[in-house]
Amino acid sequence: MSSSAAVPSAEQPLIVRDDHFCFGCGRLNAHGLQLQFAVTPERDGVWAPFRPSRAHEGFAEIVHGGIVTAVLDEVMGWALFARGIWAVTATIEVKFRKPVAVDVATRAIGRIGRDRGRILQVSGELRRESDDLLLAQATGSFVRVPESQAQAWRDRYLLQ
Repeated sequence: MSSSAAVPSAEQPLIVRDDHFCFGCGRLNAHGLQLQFAVTPERDGVWAPFRPSRAHEGFAEIVHGGIVTAVLDEVMGWALFARGIWAVTATIEVKFRKPVAVDVATRAIGRIGRDRGRILQVSGELRRESDDLLLAQATGSFVRVPESQAQAWRDRYLLQ
């Protein structure tokens, strides 16, 4: 995928290789989140279902804040990838609105806010699936990687 790649159609899953150990999306990481992403129906970002398990627990029956942060970081990064942008997190700020319960279906949504060239502003939300309740939200600044790194990651993570 190049930086001029077309945006995938709404609800189209983002297809990447599954032979890696990324904590957020890698299929080979038995301890990872194994998130799978699709373009939002509005075509303004990406989303992923996430049903946290007991392995994600902090306090009893509540998902650890670090796991919630990882989900939001991942969905924001994938919002960029869906637009053909390869970038890394520079800053992230998370606001925890409500406890995220273990074994309750949620939906993570990521959207690009502002493209300032090398720096991009991105936002993320985690919502309970049953009633759309906002559980956590994040904003982040992401930095584009050099083209040589972007190409290496395209070769490593995208199906050719």
